[in-house]
Amino acid sequence: MKKKNILTALSVVALAGLGVALLVNGNTTAVNVADDRVVAADATPVDAATAARGAYVARQADCAACHTVPGGQAYAGGYGLETPFGTLYSTNITPERSTGIGNWTERDFFRAVRHGRHKDGQLLYPAMPYNAYINISDADMHDLWAYMRTLQPVRQTAPANTLGFPYNIRLSLLGWNLLHFDNKPFVPQAEQSAQWNRGRYLVDGAGHCAACHTPKNLLGGDTGQYLQGAELLGSYAPEITNDAYRGLGNWSSEQIQAYLKTGANHQAIASGPMGEAVEFSTQHLTDQDLAAIAEYLKSLPGSGAEPPQPLAASDPVMQRGSRVYEYNCMACHNVKGEGINGMVTAFADNPGVRTPSGSNLIATVLKGGKAVATEHNLTGAGMPSFDWKLNDEDIAAVLTYVRNSWGNAAPAVQADQVARARSTLGAAMQLHTEY
Repeated sequence: MKKKNILTALSVVALAGLGVALLVNGNTTAVNVADDRVVAADATPVDAATAARGAYVARQADCAACHTVPGGQAYAGGYGLETPFGTLYSTNITPERSTGIGNWTERDFFRAVRHGRHKDGQLLYPAMPYNAYINISDADMHDLWAYMRTLQPVRQTAPANTLGFPYNIRLSLLGWNLLHFDNKPFVPQAEQSAQWNRGRYLVDGAGHCAACHTPKNLLGGDTGQYLQGAELLGSYAPEITNDAYRGLGNWSSEQIQAYLKTGANHQAIASGPMGEAVEFSTQHLTDQDLAAIAEYLKSLPGSGAEPPQPLAASDPVMQRGSRVYEYNCMACHNVKGEGINGMVTAFADNPGVRTPSGSNLIATVLKGGKAVATEHNLTGAGMPSFDWKLNDEDIAAVLTYVRNSWGNAAPAVQADQVARARSTLGAAMQLHTEY
């Protein structure tokens, strides 16, 4: 009987703790600083300075990238966000009354962006990174709301999401929020410089860098390996800490800034999802903000991963890879992997080629790639696809060679990895075996 009473008491305590946690994570009283009367479509005109500040916050947050279909109306939604659980389609955030946010108040907007709750109370999926946007200040949110009201209203309804059971049950997000949503505003660290705090504010808040660069658990929540690189749907977002082996440890602050500003630097060329981030977001940030981001990232110790020993040049796979490289890669990437500054990726001592799986390299060799073109780097060079020319063994060999030459050391790429990627990406089969 006594044991039963103890268990009952523990259950009550546990339920009480759960209730408190849900209350804290569901608490949106902080949005009371926002207006709850006038809807977007009826609001008075916004002054130019406020709208300009809000546009800058929108660029920090990369809103356009997710809420605009390529070639479509800006911010009208419908962009498909691929997740391990299905496809989520972004919503229309123009001030149109029926399909957009024209009937939202500022408080509705605050609640959605920073707390993941729709105007009707429905929980939003964390593909909309409210767990990062909770860090955006009240002042920046006011400006962002003002800017959103200046957008051209567009009537467009997003397609239905394609999530399977049980992920299509939004009520389950209460549990996700309990585990992964820290409902607390950004607090500067007094012992750090103003520039460092600004960098952290941008990285952890509007920039939501952890959404791609922090590994995820089975529920899609961030693990404790903060910004230490993550495999996401067949591509790899590399580590962006100051770790020397897999991170930015060998990049100077100026080189980080150049990459974010132009999409290229002495070693790396932005393409794919990171190319989109540069195109829509980071190239538009001020030099001061880019310097702040660089200072913050350079302060993070990272994973401290120990590099393996490189494969010997005499290894048969390395010898085969060397031949493939000479015939197919050397013309652009140069004899010792030097690349071309600002145009062609340099392989030498490059943490980007030392990622755990090499999935980005495999995809690029199979399907080719296009570097982002920016205001400060107008010519985005392209790489042709080699799916038609090289078989799985050749691609595995050349990537193994690159990952273990010129100061690099990383696990060998296997032919079956290439075969799986070829199938997943819908790449062509090799047409012939002669170089």
